[in-house]
Amino acid sequence: MQTLLPGITQEKNDNTKMIGANLFLVFNKRNKHLIILKNHDIIIRKVDLSDKAAKKIFIVDVVELGATKSRLAEALNISRQTIDNYIESKKKFGTEGLLGGYNPNMGKDLAEHRKLTQHKRIQGTKAVILAKERKAKRLENQKKQQQFDFEFGEQAVPKDEQPFNAPHDWKFTRYAGIFPYLIVLINTNQWLKLVMGYFGSSYKIFLVFLLMGARNIKSIEQLKNVKQKEAGLILGIKKLPHRKVVWQWFYAACNFRFSTSLCKSFFKRQLSCGLVGACTWFADGHLLPYTGKKKVHPAFNTQRKMMMPGQTNIVTCDTSGRIVDFQIQEGKGDIKAHIVELKKKWAQELTEFPFMVFDREGYGAPFFNSLIENEIPFVTWEKHVNSKKLKELDDDCFNESFEMNNKKYRIFEGEKTFALEQNGKIQTFILRKIYLWNQTSNRRTCGLAWDAGRPINTLQCAQAILSRWGASENTFKHIYDRHPFHYHPGFKTVDSDKQLITNPVIKFIEKEIKVVRKKLDKKYKKNSRTKEVLNKDGSRRENSLKARLESGISQLEAELTKLLNEKKQLPEKVDVSTLENYNSFKKIDNEGKNLFDFVTASLWNVRKDITDWLLCHYPNENEYVDLFYAITQSHGWIKSEADRVVVRLEPLQQPSRQKAQEQLCKKLNAVNTYIPIGKILQIEVGSSPV
Repeated sequence: MQTLLPGITQEKNDNTKMIGANLFLVFNKRNKHLIILKNHDIIIRKVDLSDKAAKKIFIVDVVELGATKSRLAEALNISRQTIDNYIESKKKFGTEGLLGGYNPNMGKDLAEHRKLTQHKRIQGTKAVILAKERKAKRLENQKKQQQFDFEFGEQAVPKDEQPFNAPHDWKFTRYAGIFPYLIVLINTNQWLKLVMGYFGSSYKIFLVFLLMGARNIKSIEQLKNVKQKEAGLILGIKKLPHRKVVWQWFYAACNFRFSTSLCKSFFKRQLSCGLVGACTWFADGHLLPYTGKKKVHPAFNTQRKMMMPGQTNIVTCDTSGRIVDFQIQEGKGDIKAHIVELKKKWAQELTEFPFMVFDREGYGAPFFNSLIENEIPFVTWEKHVNSKKLKELDDDCFNESFEMNNKKYRIFEGEKTFALEQNGKIQTFILRKIYLWNQTSNRRTCGLAWDAGRPINTLQCAQAILSRWGASENTFKHIYDRHPFHYHPGFKTVDSDKQLITNPVIKFIEKEIKVVRKKLDKKYKKNSRTKEVLNKDGSRRENSLKARLESGISQLEAELTKLLNEKKQLPEKVDVSTLENYNSFKKIDNEGKNLFDFVTASLWNVRKDITDWLLCHYPNENEYVDLFYAITQSHGWIKSEADRVVVRLEPLQQPSRQKAQEQLCKKLNAVNTYIPIGKILQIEVGSSPV
C-alpha cells in the first residue's frame, strides 16, 4: 500500500477516492451505493446514493466543503455540468427546488427540512429551466453586441479550436492581469469575432500579440522567457507553443493579406459606435527605423535631426489620446496627403469632419489652400515666427488668460494673409492667427486656424494646439514606454514603386561648380589687391600678374557658364533602374506590422477606457495609470466551466487600491462579455482557491 496522508491508504481495489481539500470518498465493497465521506481519519457523513434527494444534497454540501468538482464528478461517475446544475438549482430555487419532491426514504434531516420550508414544489426539470435561462441571457447579450454589425469576414473556426473550449478547475497563472484587456476588447469591439471572421483558426497569433503588448514583450523571440502553460491558460489556447509554431501562426495570418480590411473594419466600428472622439483629431508621424541590409528610402529622425533608413507611421488620435487611425508610409511619409485622405476615408461615418491639429511639418500656403478647398478645419503652429516682433508686442494686447498643464498662458487673436499662385493668377486667403504667451517660461509664439464657419473661439484654438505639443501628453512617448511599438515582426521587402532619385550627374556637376567658384573667388580677391604694371611707354605689360589673373578669371567664368548650362539641360530626377552600379530601392512589406499595430492600437484604446473607469474609484490623478498597470501585472487563477470562464486576481496590498481593483472587476462583470462559444467572461478579486 502507498501512503497518501496519515491514516489514509490507497488500496489495490481503489475503494478510496481523493476529491480535494483533504476529503476522501470510501466506497462499500458489497454495496456500491453506500459511501463514507472522510477528512483524514474522521468520518464526516455516510450517504446512500440510491436516494436521489440525499445524493443531490450530499453533492452540494461536499462542494461547499471545498471538494474539487472535476474529481468529485469522476469519483461519482457523473458530469461536471450535473454538479453545476445542482448548485445553481439550490441558489435559484432553494433546497426545495433542488429536491424537486418528497421522498419517504429521505433521512431525518431532510424530513425536518421539509417541515420548516414553506416553498411550493417547482414543476419541471431544473437543469432544463436553468439551461433555458442561460440560453436566453446569452442570446440577449449577443443581440446587444450585434447592434452594430460590420464586415467581419466569412472564415469559420471549429469548436475544438475556439478559445476556452476545454473546461478545467482552478489553475494558477502569473498573467491573469491581462484578462481585463480581453473582456473589454470582446465587449466593445467584438474583437474575437472580428479576427476570427478574417483569419479563421489563425486568430491565435492575435492572442499572442495581445500578450506581448499587455506585458511589453519586445519580440516573438522573447516569448522564450514566458511560462507557456500559464500564458496559454489566460489566452484560452491551453498552452503557448514554441516560437517556431508562433512564427508559423504569424505567416499563416500574413498570407491572408487582410490587414488593410481588418484595420478599416476595426476603426469603422470605433467611429460608428462612438468609442473614439470625433471633435478634434491630432495627426503626427513617428519614425520606424530600419537596420537591415536592403536599400530603402530614408525617413526623418526628429531626435537626431537627420535622415536615416526607415518608414513613417502616421497616427491620428482624438482628444483623449485614443487611436483613431494609423497608416505606415514609405520613407519620410506625406502627412499632408494623409490628412486629406482621412476626409475621404471616413466621411460616411462622420456627420462633420473633426478639426485637424498638426505640427509645423504641415505648414505651407498650398496645403492650407487644399484644406480649405476640401472643407477640413484645422489648427497648427505658425512657422518662421519673428521672435523680436513678438517681444515688442504690448502686454496689454494679450487680453485673455488661462491655465493648462500647470502653466499660465495669455492669448489674443489676429489675422494672416497668404498668397498663392494658381493658373498664372495670384490668389489670397486669410487665416486666423492665435498669439500665445507662455507666462511661466516667458516665451511667445503663434498658431494658425481655419474654422470652416464653425463656432470655435480663440481659447479653444489655443488649447487644441497645446493638447499634443509642448508640455502635454505625447501619445507616441507613452506607447513606446508601455508597449513594443517599434517592433516589426517578419521583415519582407519588395521593389518599391518610388525609384526616382536626384540625378547623380547633377551632384557631380555641382561639385565641379563649387570648385570653380572657389577658384574664382580666390582670383577675384587676388586681382583686387594686385596693381597694374605698365611699360615705359605707358602701355600695359602683357605678361604682368594682373593680366595673367584676368586671363585665368575669363577661363574660369567660361567654364562655370558651361557647367551651369549642362546642369540646366539634365533632368532633376532619374530612375535608379536606368543607372549602372545602383541598387533599386526596396519597400518593406507591412502586412505583419499592420497586424501587430492593430493589436497595439486596440490595447492602447482599452487602456484608456479602463483608466477612465478607475479614476471614478481612485481619484488620485497622479497614480491611477500606475494602478492600472499594477492590476494588469497581477497574478491569479483561472477556471473554465461549461458556461463561464472565471479569473480571480490576487488582491493589491493597499486598501484603497484593492477597493478600486474590486470595483473595476464589478464593472467588467456588469458588461456581460460572451465569447463565440457562449461562455461568459467573469473576473473577481480574492485569495487562492486551491
